[in-house]
Amino acid sequence: MRRILRACLAAGLLAAAGVTAFVTAGPASADVQICEQYGSTTIGGRYVVMNNRWGTSAQQCIDVTSTGFTITSQQGTGNTSGAPVSYPAVYYGCHYTNCSPGTNLPMRVSDISSATSRVSYRYVQGATYNASFDIWLDPAPKTDGVNQQEIMIWFNRQGSIQPIGSAVGNATIGGRTWQVWRGSNGSNAVISYVAPSPIESWSFSVLDFIRDVQNRGAITSSWYLTSIQAGFEPWIGGAGLAVTDFAAQVNGGGIPTSPTPPQTSSCRVTYATNTWSNGLTANVTVANTGNAAVNGWTLGFTLPSGQAITGSWNAALTGSSGAVTARNVAYNGTLAPGASTSFGFQATHTGNTAAPSAFALNGTACAIS
Repeated sequence: MRRILRACLAAGLLAAAGVTAFVTAGPASADVQICEQYGSTTIGGRYVVMNNRWGTSAQQCIDVTSTGFTITSQQGTGNTSGAPVSYPAVYYGCHYTNCSPGTNLPMRVSDISSATSRVSYRYVQGATYNASFDIWLDPAPKTDGVNQQEIMIWFNRQGSIQPIGSAVGNATIGGRTWQVWRGSNGSNAVISYVAPSPIESWSFSVLDFIRDVQNRGAITSSWYLTSIQAGFEPWIGGAGLAVTDFAAQVNGGGIPTSPTPPQTSSCRVTYATNTWSNGLTANVTVANTGNAAVNGWTLGFTLPSGQAITGSWNAALTGSSGAVTARNVAYNGTLAPGASTSFGFQATHTGNTAAPSAFALNGTACAIS
């Protein structure tokens, strides 16, 4: 929702005035205060902290520490039915030409073997804000400008604010349940994961969220991860909010996304159809062939060309053609080792009644029988 230059007009004004997007301080070893609109500094020789006051002319100041930052003053006021006033954050990767020291981002998703992060937040009362962890992706290895896909993880929200778009269901990622929102801010697509209660500290796999977005058909494995960010979106107030710790690491050597051989799969999908002249019903059985229970599942697949889903049962489906994601409902979300569950859907077709060629359960390819 936020970025260093919110709009082309802002970029034009800055260029005309001969002002760079960032006012950069030296590396922060002791506390450094930044009040410049787009001021930034580096910490730990690895991360960038930015003030990023893109939505207001009112003053905002942050104190940068060796592990994060604290908002010490935030004088702007945003419309709670609209956009926030800023996004002070710490990040790893590249954001509007400012890349963190020694970063290996952008990196193609298919080349990533692991992407992890840890973050700790300090919250305050009486302000309107969210604690937002952002993941940015683009079809190209961009180091400047707006990326096409933003993933927002809302660790906390206070006040009458909500993510961009509308709620599309729930997902279980990293052992937590999230309400999922999907929409666009006019510049980029946004998928948001909202925690039902505040999370103050968490170490987790960033790649798990990227895989979920991929299963929703929003990106492909050929897209690039460009940055990982942790910060706040204040609408009203916010002094005292802090990221007290942040770390991120992305490792290459990933395995190209392709169906896993049946002998190494931990899931199996059985797909059966009943067809007629311009329609079909499909029954999909998902079996857990691994050694650990599955607590909450999503099944991603791509419908062949010409097929469009008109109704479903025993699962919540996102997407009606092309990339589709099926999610468990309340009564079939747990699959013990050796257990299975079934769901179905009805679809129209234009002559092609073929089955999907691949299925992925919680991001892992399944054998097909």
